[in-house]
Order: sequence, then structure tokens, then C-alpha cells
Amino acid sequence: MTPMSSSTLDQLRAQFDNAPYPRIPLDQSPLADYDMQFVHSMVTPYYLRYRRAVDTVGKVILDAGCGTGYKAHLLAIANPGATIIGVDLSEASVKLARQRLDYHQIPNTEFYTLLIEDLPSLGMHFDYINCDETLYLVPDPLAALQAMTSVLKPDGILRVNLHSALQRHAFYRAQELFRAIGLMKPETSQSEAVQVVINTMKALKPDVVLKQHAWKPEYERPESDGSILANHLLVGDKGFTIPDVFDLLGAANLEFLSMVNWRHWQVPDLFKDGDDLPALWGMSLMTADPPAQLRMYELLHPVNRLMDFWCVRADADPPGIPVDAWDDEAWQEARVHLHPVLRAAPIREAAIAQIAASQPFELTRYIDLPAMGPVLLTALETACLLPLWEGAQTVAALAQRWQQIQPTDWATLEPLSENTAFARVQNLLNRLDAFLYVLTELDS
Repeated sequence: MTPMSSSTLDQLRAQFDNAPYPRIPLDQSPLADYDMQFVHSMVTPYYLRYRRAVDTVGKVILDAGCGTGYKAHLLAIANPGATIIGVDLSEASVKLARQRLDYHQIPNTEFYTLLIEDLPSLGMHFDYINCDETLYLVPDPLAALQAMTSVLKPDGILRVNLHSALQRHAFYRAQELFRAIGLMKPETSQSEAVQVVINTMKALKPDVVLKQHAWKPEYERPESDGSILANHLLVGDKGFTIPDVFDLLGAANLEFLSMVNWRHWQVPDLFKDGDDLPALWGMSLMTADPPAQLRMYELLHPVNRLMDFWCVRADADPPGIPVDAWDDEAWQEARVHLHPVLRAAPIREAAIAQIAASQPFELTRYIDLPAMGPVLLTALETACLLPLWEGAQTVAALAQRWQQIQPTDWATLEPLSENTAFARVQNLLNRLDAFLYVLTELDS
């Protein structure tokens, strides 16, 4: 393991002490940002792994690289009843994080000025770790991953992301260029460096490749200095590929779980007809493991700035059985939860309004990350699922409700049988499970 360079750490610390990140106003709240709550809810990856809904009350969650605390605020909202611990190397950022959470009166939060590599010194273990927009800056990413693994509980989940070397190749060339002319030295004023970048890019001819790939007119606006600091002048920024990701996970004794935006890494979606792939592609994808499939996507279409993923300890319990592999007996014993983010009062009110108007209810209006297009419920389907806003229901109870709402088969005008109602609810839950809008688990 390579020892960290103290000069690199000093540069990183100075960068974020002088320009704390993210630059989000103290009073801004993510309370209505349901998509980001879905990402920051530990329920989401926990269900993906174990096929069980998890109660967040009493859980201990770490925000590793918490910055100014906006993500810690999100974690608190998305995981009711959890204790949130934030750490960051920048004392100025930690001070702002404390102020933010105090301002919003969020209880059960603690913040420490601490390197991720020194996490074991806290003497805590965590149910969920969020390491967002941080690991690609750490001088030794493997040491940081190993430290987080050492404080992750046996069934815990770790969310981490790395910058894509392929998607950001132009910015890495820009960083090398501006480092070569001295703009990224600790003693250089950040405001002066930003102005030099702007003047350089404005002075270049339009057909210069770096300008074409690493510059936008909006970067020239006064309020865009943060974008330049986070791209062209980002100290410590490193790019990775999918093979790099899996090498790091293996060395840290971690197992890949899923991409956070897993629906946006599907190779068949890149073809005109995903159901009719060119020769060899269908067989190649069927036999390819997740690293190979993700690598294919990366080589074909490197558009994701972040390789954002969840992982678990290599010795974690085995995955749960997905609903599409259940037999009839399992379905009879199953219980259904609405994803807790969807249980927000405004979403429930909108659902009731759509039922009253006999109009479709669009779930992707609130959480669209796992979908590739609109996901709609008919008024009947919404009415059937309405009790989930109050709490978990058995599949049998939902089937009985379907039969009450629609007692007659609309095609035959015959009474709707219990079996038919059950099958329709089962199909509905299967469809929604793919996006994690509902969490269907075996009743224990």
C-alpha cells in the first residue's frame, strides 16, 4: 500500500477549505427531491441485495467525504430514525456541515474532521456508508476502500463512485495542461487560476480539440468558477475504468452489488433493436458476467461521468431470491411494501387525486432514476395499491382489494375470480419490482 503524500493531502485540504463543496445554500432543502432520496435511502440497495425491506430506525450511516453536509441532510431525510456520521478532511467543510444540519434541526448527527483512512479510530461500525464524489480524489483509493470495509457491518452496504477515465478524458488533459503552467500549485490563488483558464479557452481557436471537448460558453459566467474548479483545476482527480473498479473491489475484499443507475448501463439499449441483436452479441451478453457487460457498455458508450455503484463485504450473506424466481407458494406468503420515499404525503395526495379523476398515475414523475421512460399506473392499479401508503400488505390482501374494485371481468362480464385477481396483482408487482417502486418480501 503506497503511503500518502502529505503535500497532496495538504493541497486537497486547502482546495476544499478555500472552496467548500458542494456550493449549495445553507437553507436549501432536499425534502422534495425524491429521486435523490431514492439513491440515498439504504432501503434501495438493501432490497436489491437481500430482497427484504429494512427499517432504518436505529441504523448508523456514514457520509465519508461529507463536504458541506448537503448529502448528509439527504441521508437523514431518506433514512428516518438513523444516526448520521459525517467525516471530511476539510475543517471548513465540516463546520458548514454542522451549521447546515443544525439550521434544518436534524437530530442524531455528528461530524468529524478526519481522513477516510483513519475511520477505524472512531470506534464505530456502520450499516450503510455513502462515499460520494470523494474516492477519485483520495491519494490512495485502495487504502480508503479497505478502511471503509473494516468499519462496515457484516450485512452493511457501501455506495461509492469513481470518475470515468473515458468520459472525462478531455478534462484530464486540461488538468495536465494547467498543472504544467503552474495553476494547480498550493500557492496559486484559485480565483486567479480560474481567470487564466477562462482567458486561455476564450483565446483558443474554435477547432482546437481541447476547447471542443472540455469547454462550454457557460463556463465563462462569473458563477461558474465552481465548475472550473471541479473539472479543469481539480486537485487529485483521477480517472478509472470498469476493470479498475473490479480490481479495487477485489483487493478491498468487497463484492459488487449493482450500479446505482443500473438501468442506464444496459448494453441492449444501445442497439436500434435490443431484442434483435447482431450475430454473436446475444450469446456474448448471456454468458458475460457483470464486469464484462459493464466493460462492453463503457467501451461502446462512455457517457456516464461517474461509475456509481453499491457493494457489500465479500463475506456478506448471500443474495435473496428475486420475485421473478418465486413459486406460487412463495407468492401466497409474500408481503408488499411501497418504497418508503414514495410514501411521502404529497405523493399519496397526488395518487388519490389521479384515482378520483380516473387518470393514470405516473411514478416516474417522482422517482425516474431506475426507469428508461414513463412508468404509469392505471387508476385501478393505483387504487389497488393505495393501502401501501399506510403500511405493508400481503399479496392476498391486495388481490382481495383488486377483486372489490373490479368485481367483474370487463371482457366477459363474468365475476372476477380470486385466481384472476391474484394473477393481475402478481403481474403488477413483478412490473414495479423491476424499478424498486414496491418491495416484495417473503413473510417471516
